[in-house]
Amino acid sequence: MTLYGLAAPAPARTETTRTAEATEFRLLGPVAVYDRRTGTGITPSGPKQRALLATLVVHAGEQLSVDRLVEELWGGRPPANAPSALHTHVARLRRLLPAPGHEWISTLPTGYLLSLGRASTDVARFTHLSGQGRAAAPQDPRHATRLLGQALALWQGAALQDSSHGPLCTAEADRLEEQRLTTLEALYEASLNCGRHTEIVGDLERLTTAHPLRERPYDLLMVALYRCGRQSEALGVYERARRRLVGALGVEPGPALRCRLEAILNHCPTLAPSRPRRPDLAAEAASLQARIDQLVREQADLMRRVQEQDAGR
Repeated sequence: MTLYGLAAPAPARTETTRTAEATEFRLLGPVAVYDRRTGTGITPSGPKQRALLATLVVHAGEQLSVDRLVEELWGGRPPANAPSALHTHVARLRRLLPAPGHEWISTLPTGYLLSLGRASTDVARFTHLSGQGRAAAPQDPRHATRLLGQALALWQGAALQDSSHGPLCTAEADRLEEQRLTTLEALYEASLNCGRHTEIVGDLERLTTAHPLRERPYDLLMVALYRCGRQSEALGVYERARRRLVGALGVEPGPALRCRLEAILNHCPTLAPSRPRRPDLAAEAASLQARIDQLVREQADLMRRVQEQDAGR
């Protein structure tokens, strides 16, 4: 509406709205709800509550039928009153979530739906940072290592920890773990391109032990050892990978790992560390100015929220 040709002022943001905007649902570790304003977290007390919250967040914006949720929480042995028990768990979860005036979970004729609204998730932040890091790696591996490190720092344990027993959460936990490993491998590759081969040898050794049938960590470890002047150990890594793959799966190493072996045996020039890229000072200055502009906007937004809060008292 307008008054005398002037746009009506936007309604003030309520405390409920501000709380919802500051809410982050966390799945990269113990399932929890985090308030960024206060720095406090809420963790559902029981495994069924955690599994229900995780399932609804994973499928946010999607209606989940009662049957799917019952299967997720109880598997093939649901209680006789499963729909009523599910309804009770939903009611308890509603009381637990922040911003009581905000309708997080809607009851639909055949199921339930969680709406994130302006809330965020650590999964979305991780996916964004990981994608940015992998995109930056070819041109700016140092910047890529920072972004990928920030993405991995969001993890506080196994994805959907203590909540991934049903089929929906199990599938999501497996998908997220694969993304974590891919991001970790991208971090080590970018580190190699920054000349940090000595620093990551120990980490790669542990990664090959933790995931003995995954070939990419062996590949990266062979390069790191070769660049450290430890060619015989790099060749030994290939033999170790081969024994594990043949013993567990009955297959030989794939083409990438075999090509890496040939490159090391032939002292291929492409194995040498890449020369560091000359810094683009103009780009760095532009990036710094963009960060300053963003901080100015955030400061202005914070001051506006403080004034709104003071005015509402």
